[in-house]
Amino acid sequence: MSSAPGQHSLSNFGLLLRQVRDGLARRLEHELTAGGHDLNLTQYLVLKHLAARGETTAIELARHLDHNPGAMTRLLDRLQAKGYVERRPHGADRRALLVSLTGEGRGMWETLQACGRRAIGAALQGLSADETDALLRTLERVRDNLSGAQ
Repeated sequence: MSSAPGQHSLSNFGLLLRQVRDGLARRLEHELTAGGHDLNLTQYLVLKHLAARGETTAIELARHLDHNPGAMTRLLDRLQAKGYVERRPHGADRRALLVSLTGEGRGMWETLQACGRRAIGAALQGLSADETDALLRTLERVRDNLSGAQ
């Protein structure tokens, strides 16, 4: 979306970022469905977060994923019913439960990573390694620029 060669309209910056995010989410959900996985994007992200961080509370998960805490509880109920997560009492906070992956959940995450790689591969198709690196560095800078703004 440029008004002249080499000039990009900043007025569409937010919209473009949203379209990229939404497109990647749609592609990932397509990959999950094509792989026979009965999971949605948010469930995928919960499993990804737990695989990377180990255990956490439902509130911390909701905060990290920018998700409603009540909806997170229902989402965790579904993942627990599938056998992917478990909840146990928090040692330091009687009101909280710690959430972690089960063995089955870790195995599922190993399988799901291929779906994520395919979705990202589709998004970056046709970009050279240098272009991909430059894009990631630029997005990290934009993220860091905004991280203090609340």
